[in-house]
Amino acid sequence: MTEPGDHPARITQEAVHWHALQRQGGLGAAQQARFMDWLLASPEHLREYLAIARVAGELGDVLRAMPIDLEALIDDEAPQAAPGNVVALPVRRPPPTAAPRRRMRLPRFAAAAVALLALGIGMHFAWPQSAHYAAPHGAPRSFELPDGTVVHLNAESALSMRFSLLHRRIELARGQASFVVADDRRPFAVHAARLQVRDIGTTFDVSLQREQARIGVAEGRVRIVAAAGEGRLLADLRAGQSARVDYRDQAVSVSHEDVETMTAWWTRRVVFRDLPLRDVADAFNRLNRVHLHVEDAAAGELRLTGNLSGDDLDSLRAFLDGQPTLRTTLAAGRIHVGTRRPEPDDVQRR
Repeated sequence: MTEPGDHPARITQEAVHWHALQRQGGLGAAQQARFMDWLLASPEHLREYLAIARVAGELGDVLRAMPIDLEALIDDEAPQAAPGNVVALPVRRPPPTAAPRRRMRLPRFAAAAVALLALGIGMHFAWPQSAHYAAPHGAPRSFELPDGTVVHLNAESALSMRFSLLHRRIELARGQASFVVADDRRPFAVHAARLQVRDIGTTFDVSLQREQARIGVAEGRVRIVAAAGEGRLLADLRAGQSARVDYRDQAVSVSHEDVETMTAWWTRRVVFRDLPLRDVADAFNRLNRVHLHVEDAAAGELRLTGNLSGDDLDSLRAFLDGQPTLRTTLAAGRIHVGTRRPEPDDVQRR
């Protein structure tokens, strides 16, 4: 806990210095351990660090361009060692031969205003952020997460997000979602179907199909690991690759896939390559009131390749009628598709 002698101004000063070190290129292992000790020593430390980080994020390029010595915002002197759990913070000083540099100093009332603003914003963002998103039947949607990540959520899909100080976590409950991940120090991971998809600066797609999960990478790289146990690595994918992971035994099949094919559904196109008819039907049924009903297992297992508008059921039916082993009928507001039965003339000829 913070000792009684830890004045709020000193906590603000320490938070400013830790954040400045992070911005200057990250911390080594020893410094990271000291930072975590300081961060967890008191809720006040966590709140104040979040406040400083939030203000820095809001100011963005303006803050990076300001030639202001952060030490001058709070005090004229470098921080000294404090009792209790507070650690002494390293201060970077110019070499002895360097010419003295002028500091731009803010009036003390302005520095106090900055500290108060940081504290107010920090109190609001001190706790983890969470939210739930869903897209109903026939209505895919796109939206932006608090960190700037853009999500494309397919119809009949749902996900939840939980962002904390150190992590960005997504839970895909059902359906399909693509993520254009924003740059952030915090790792970004999608959890779905006992899998964890770890982003490494990328755009990727996760789809929960009937018997398997499909993960495709449009840009960058992802690692797919088993969520249970020690997180066994299942696949390491790069742009233009996709993986299918079986739900039962987590067997993995990796293939190359055109990037435009992966993201075609963003514009309501259904692109399928060597996909079972039952999965093709699911993709169309998400978008239309008239559903495609697969009548038998043989028809459902037939693998197809095509590129159709998700709203064009006439083209879909013509495509299916063009398959030699399939037949379609329209009845009761559904397109029924099944295995084509031999015609009487065909039986007689045999």
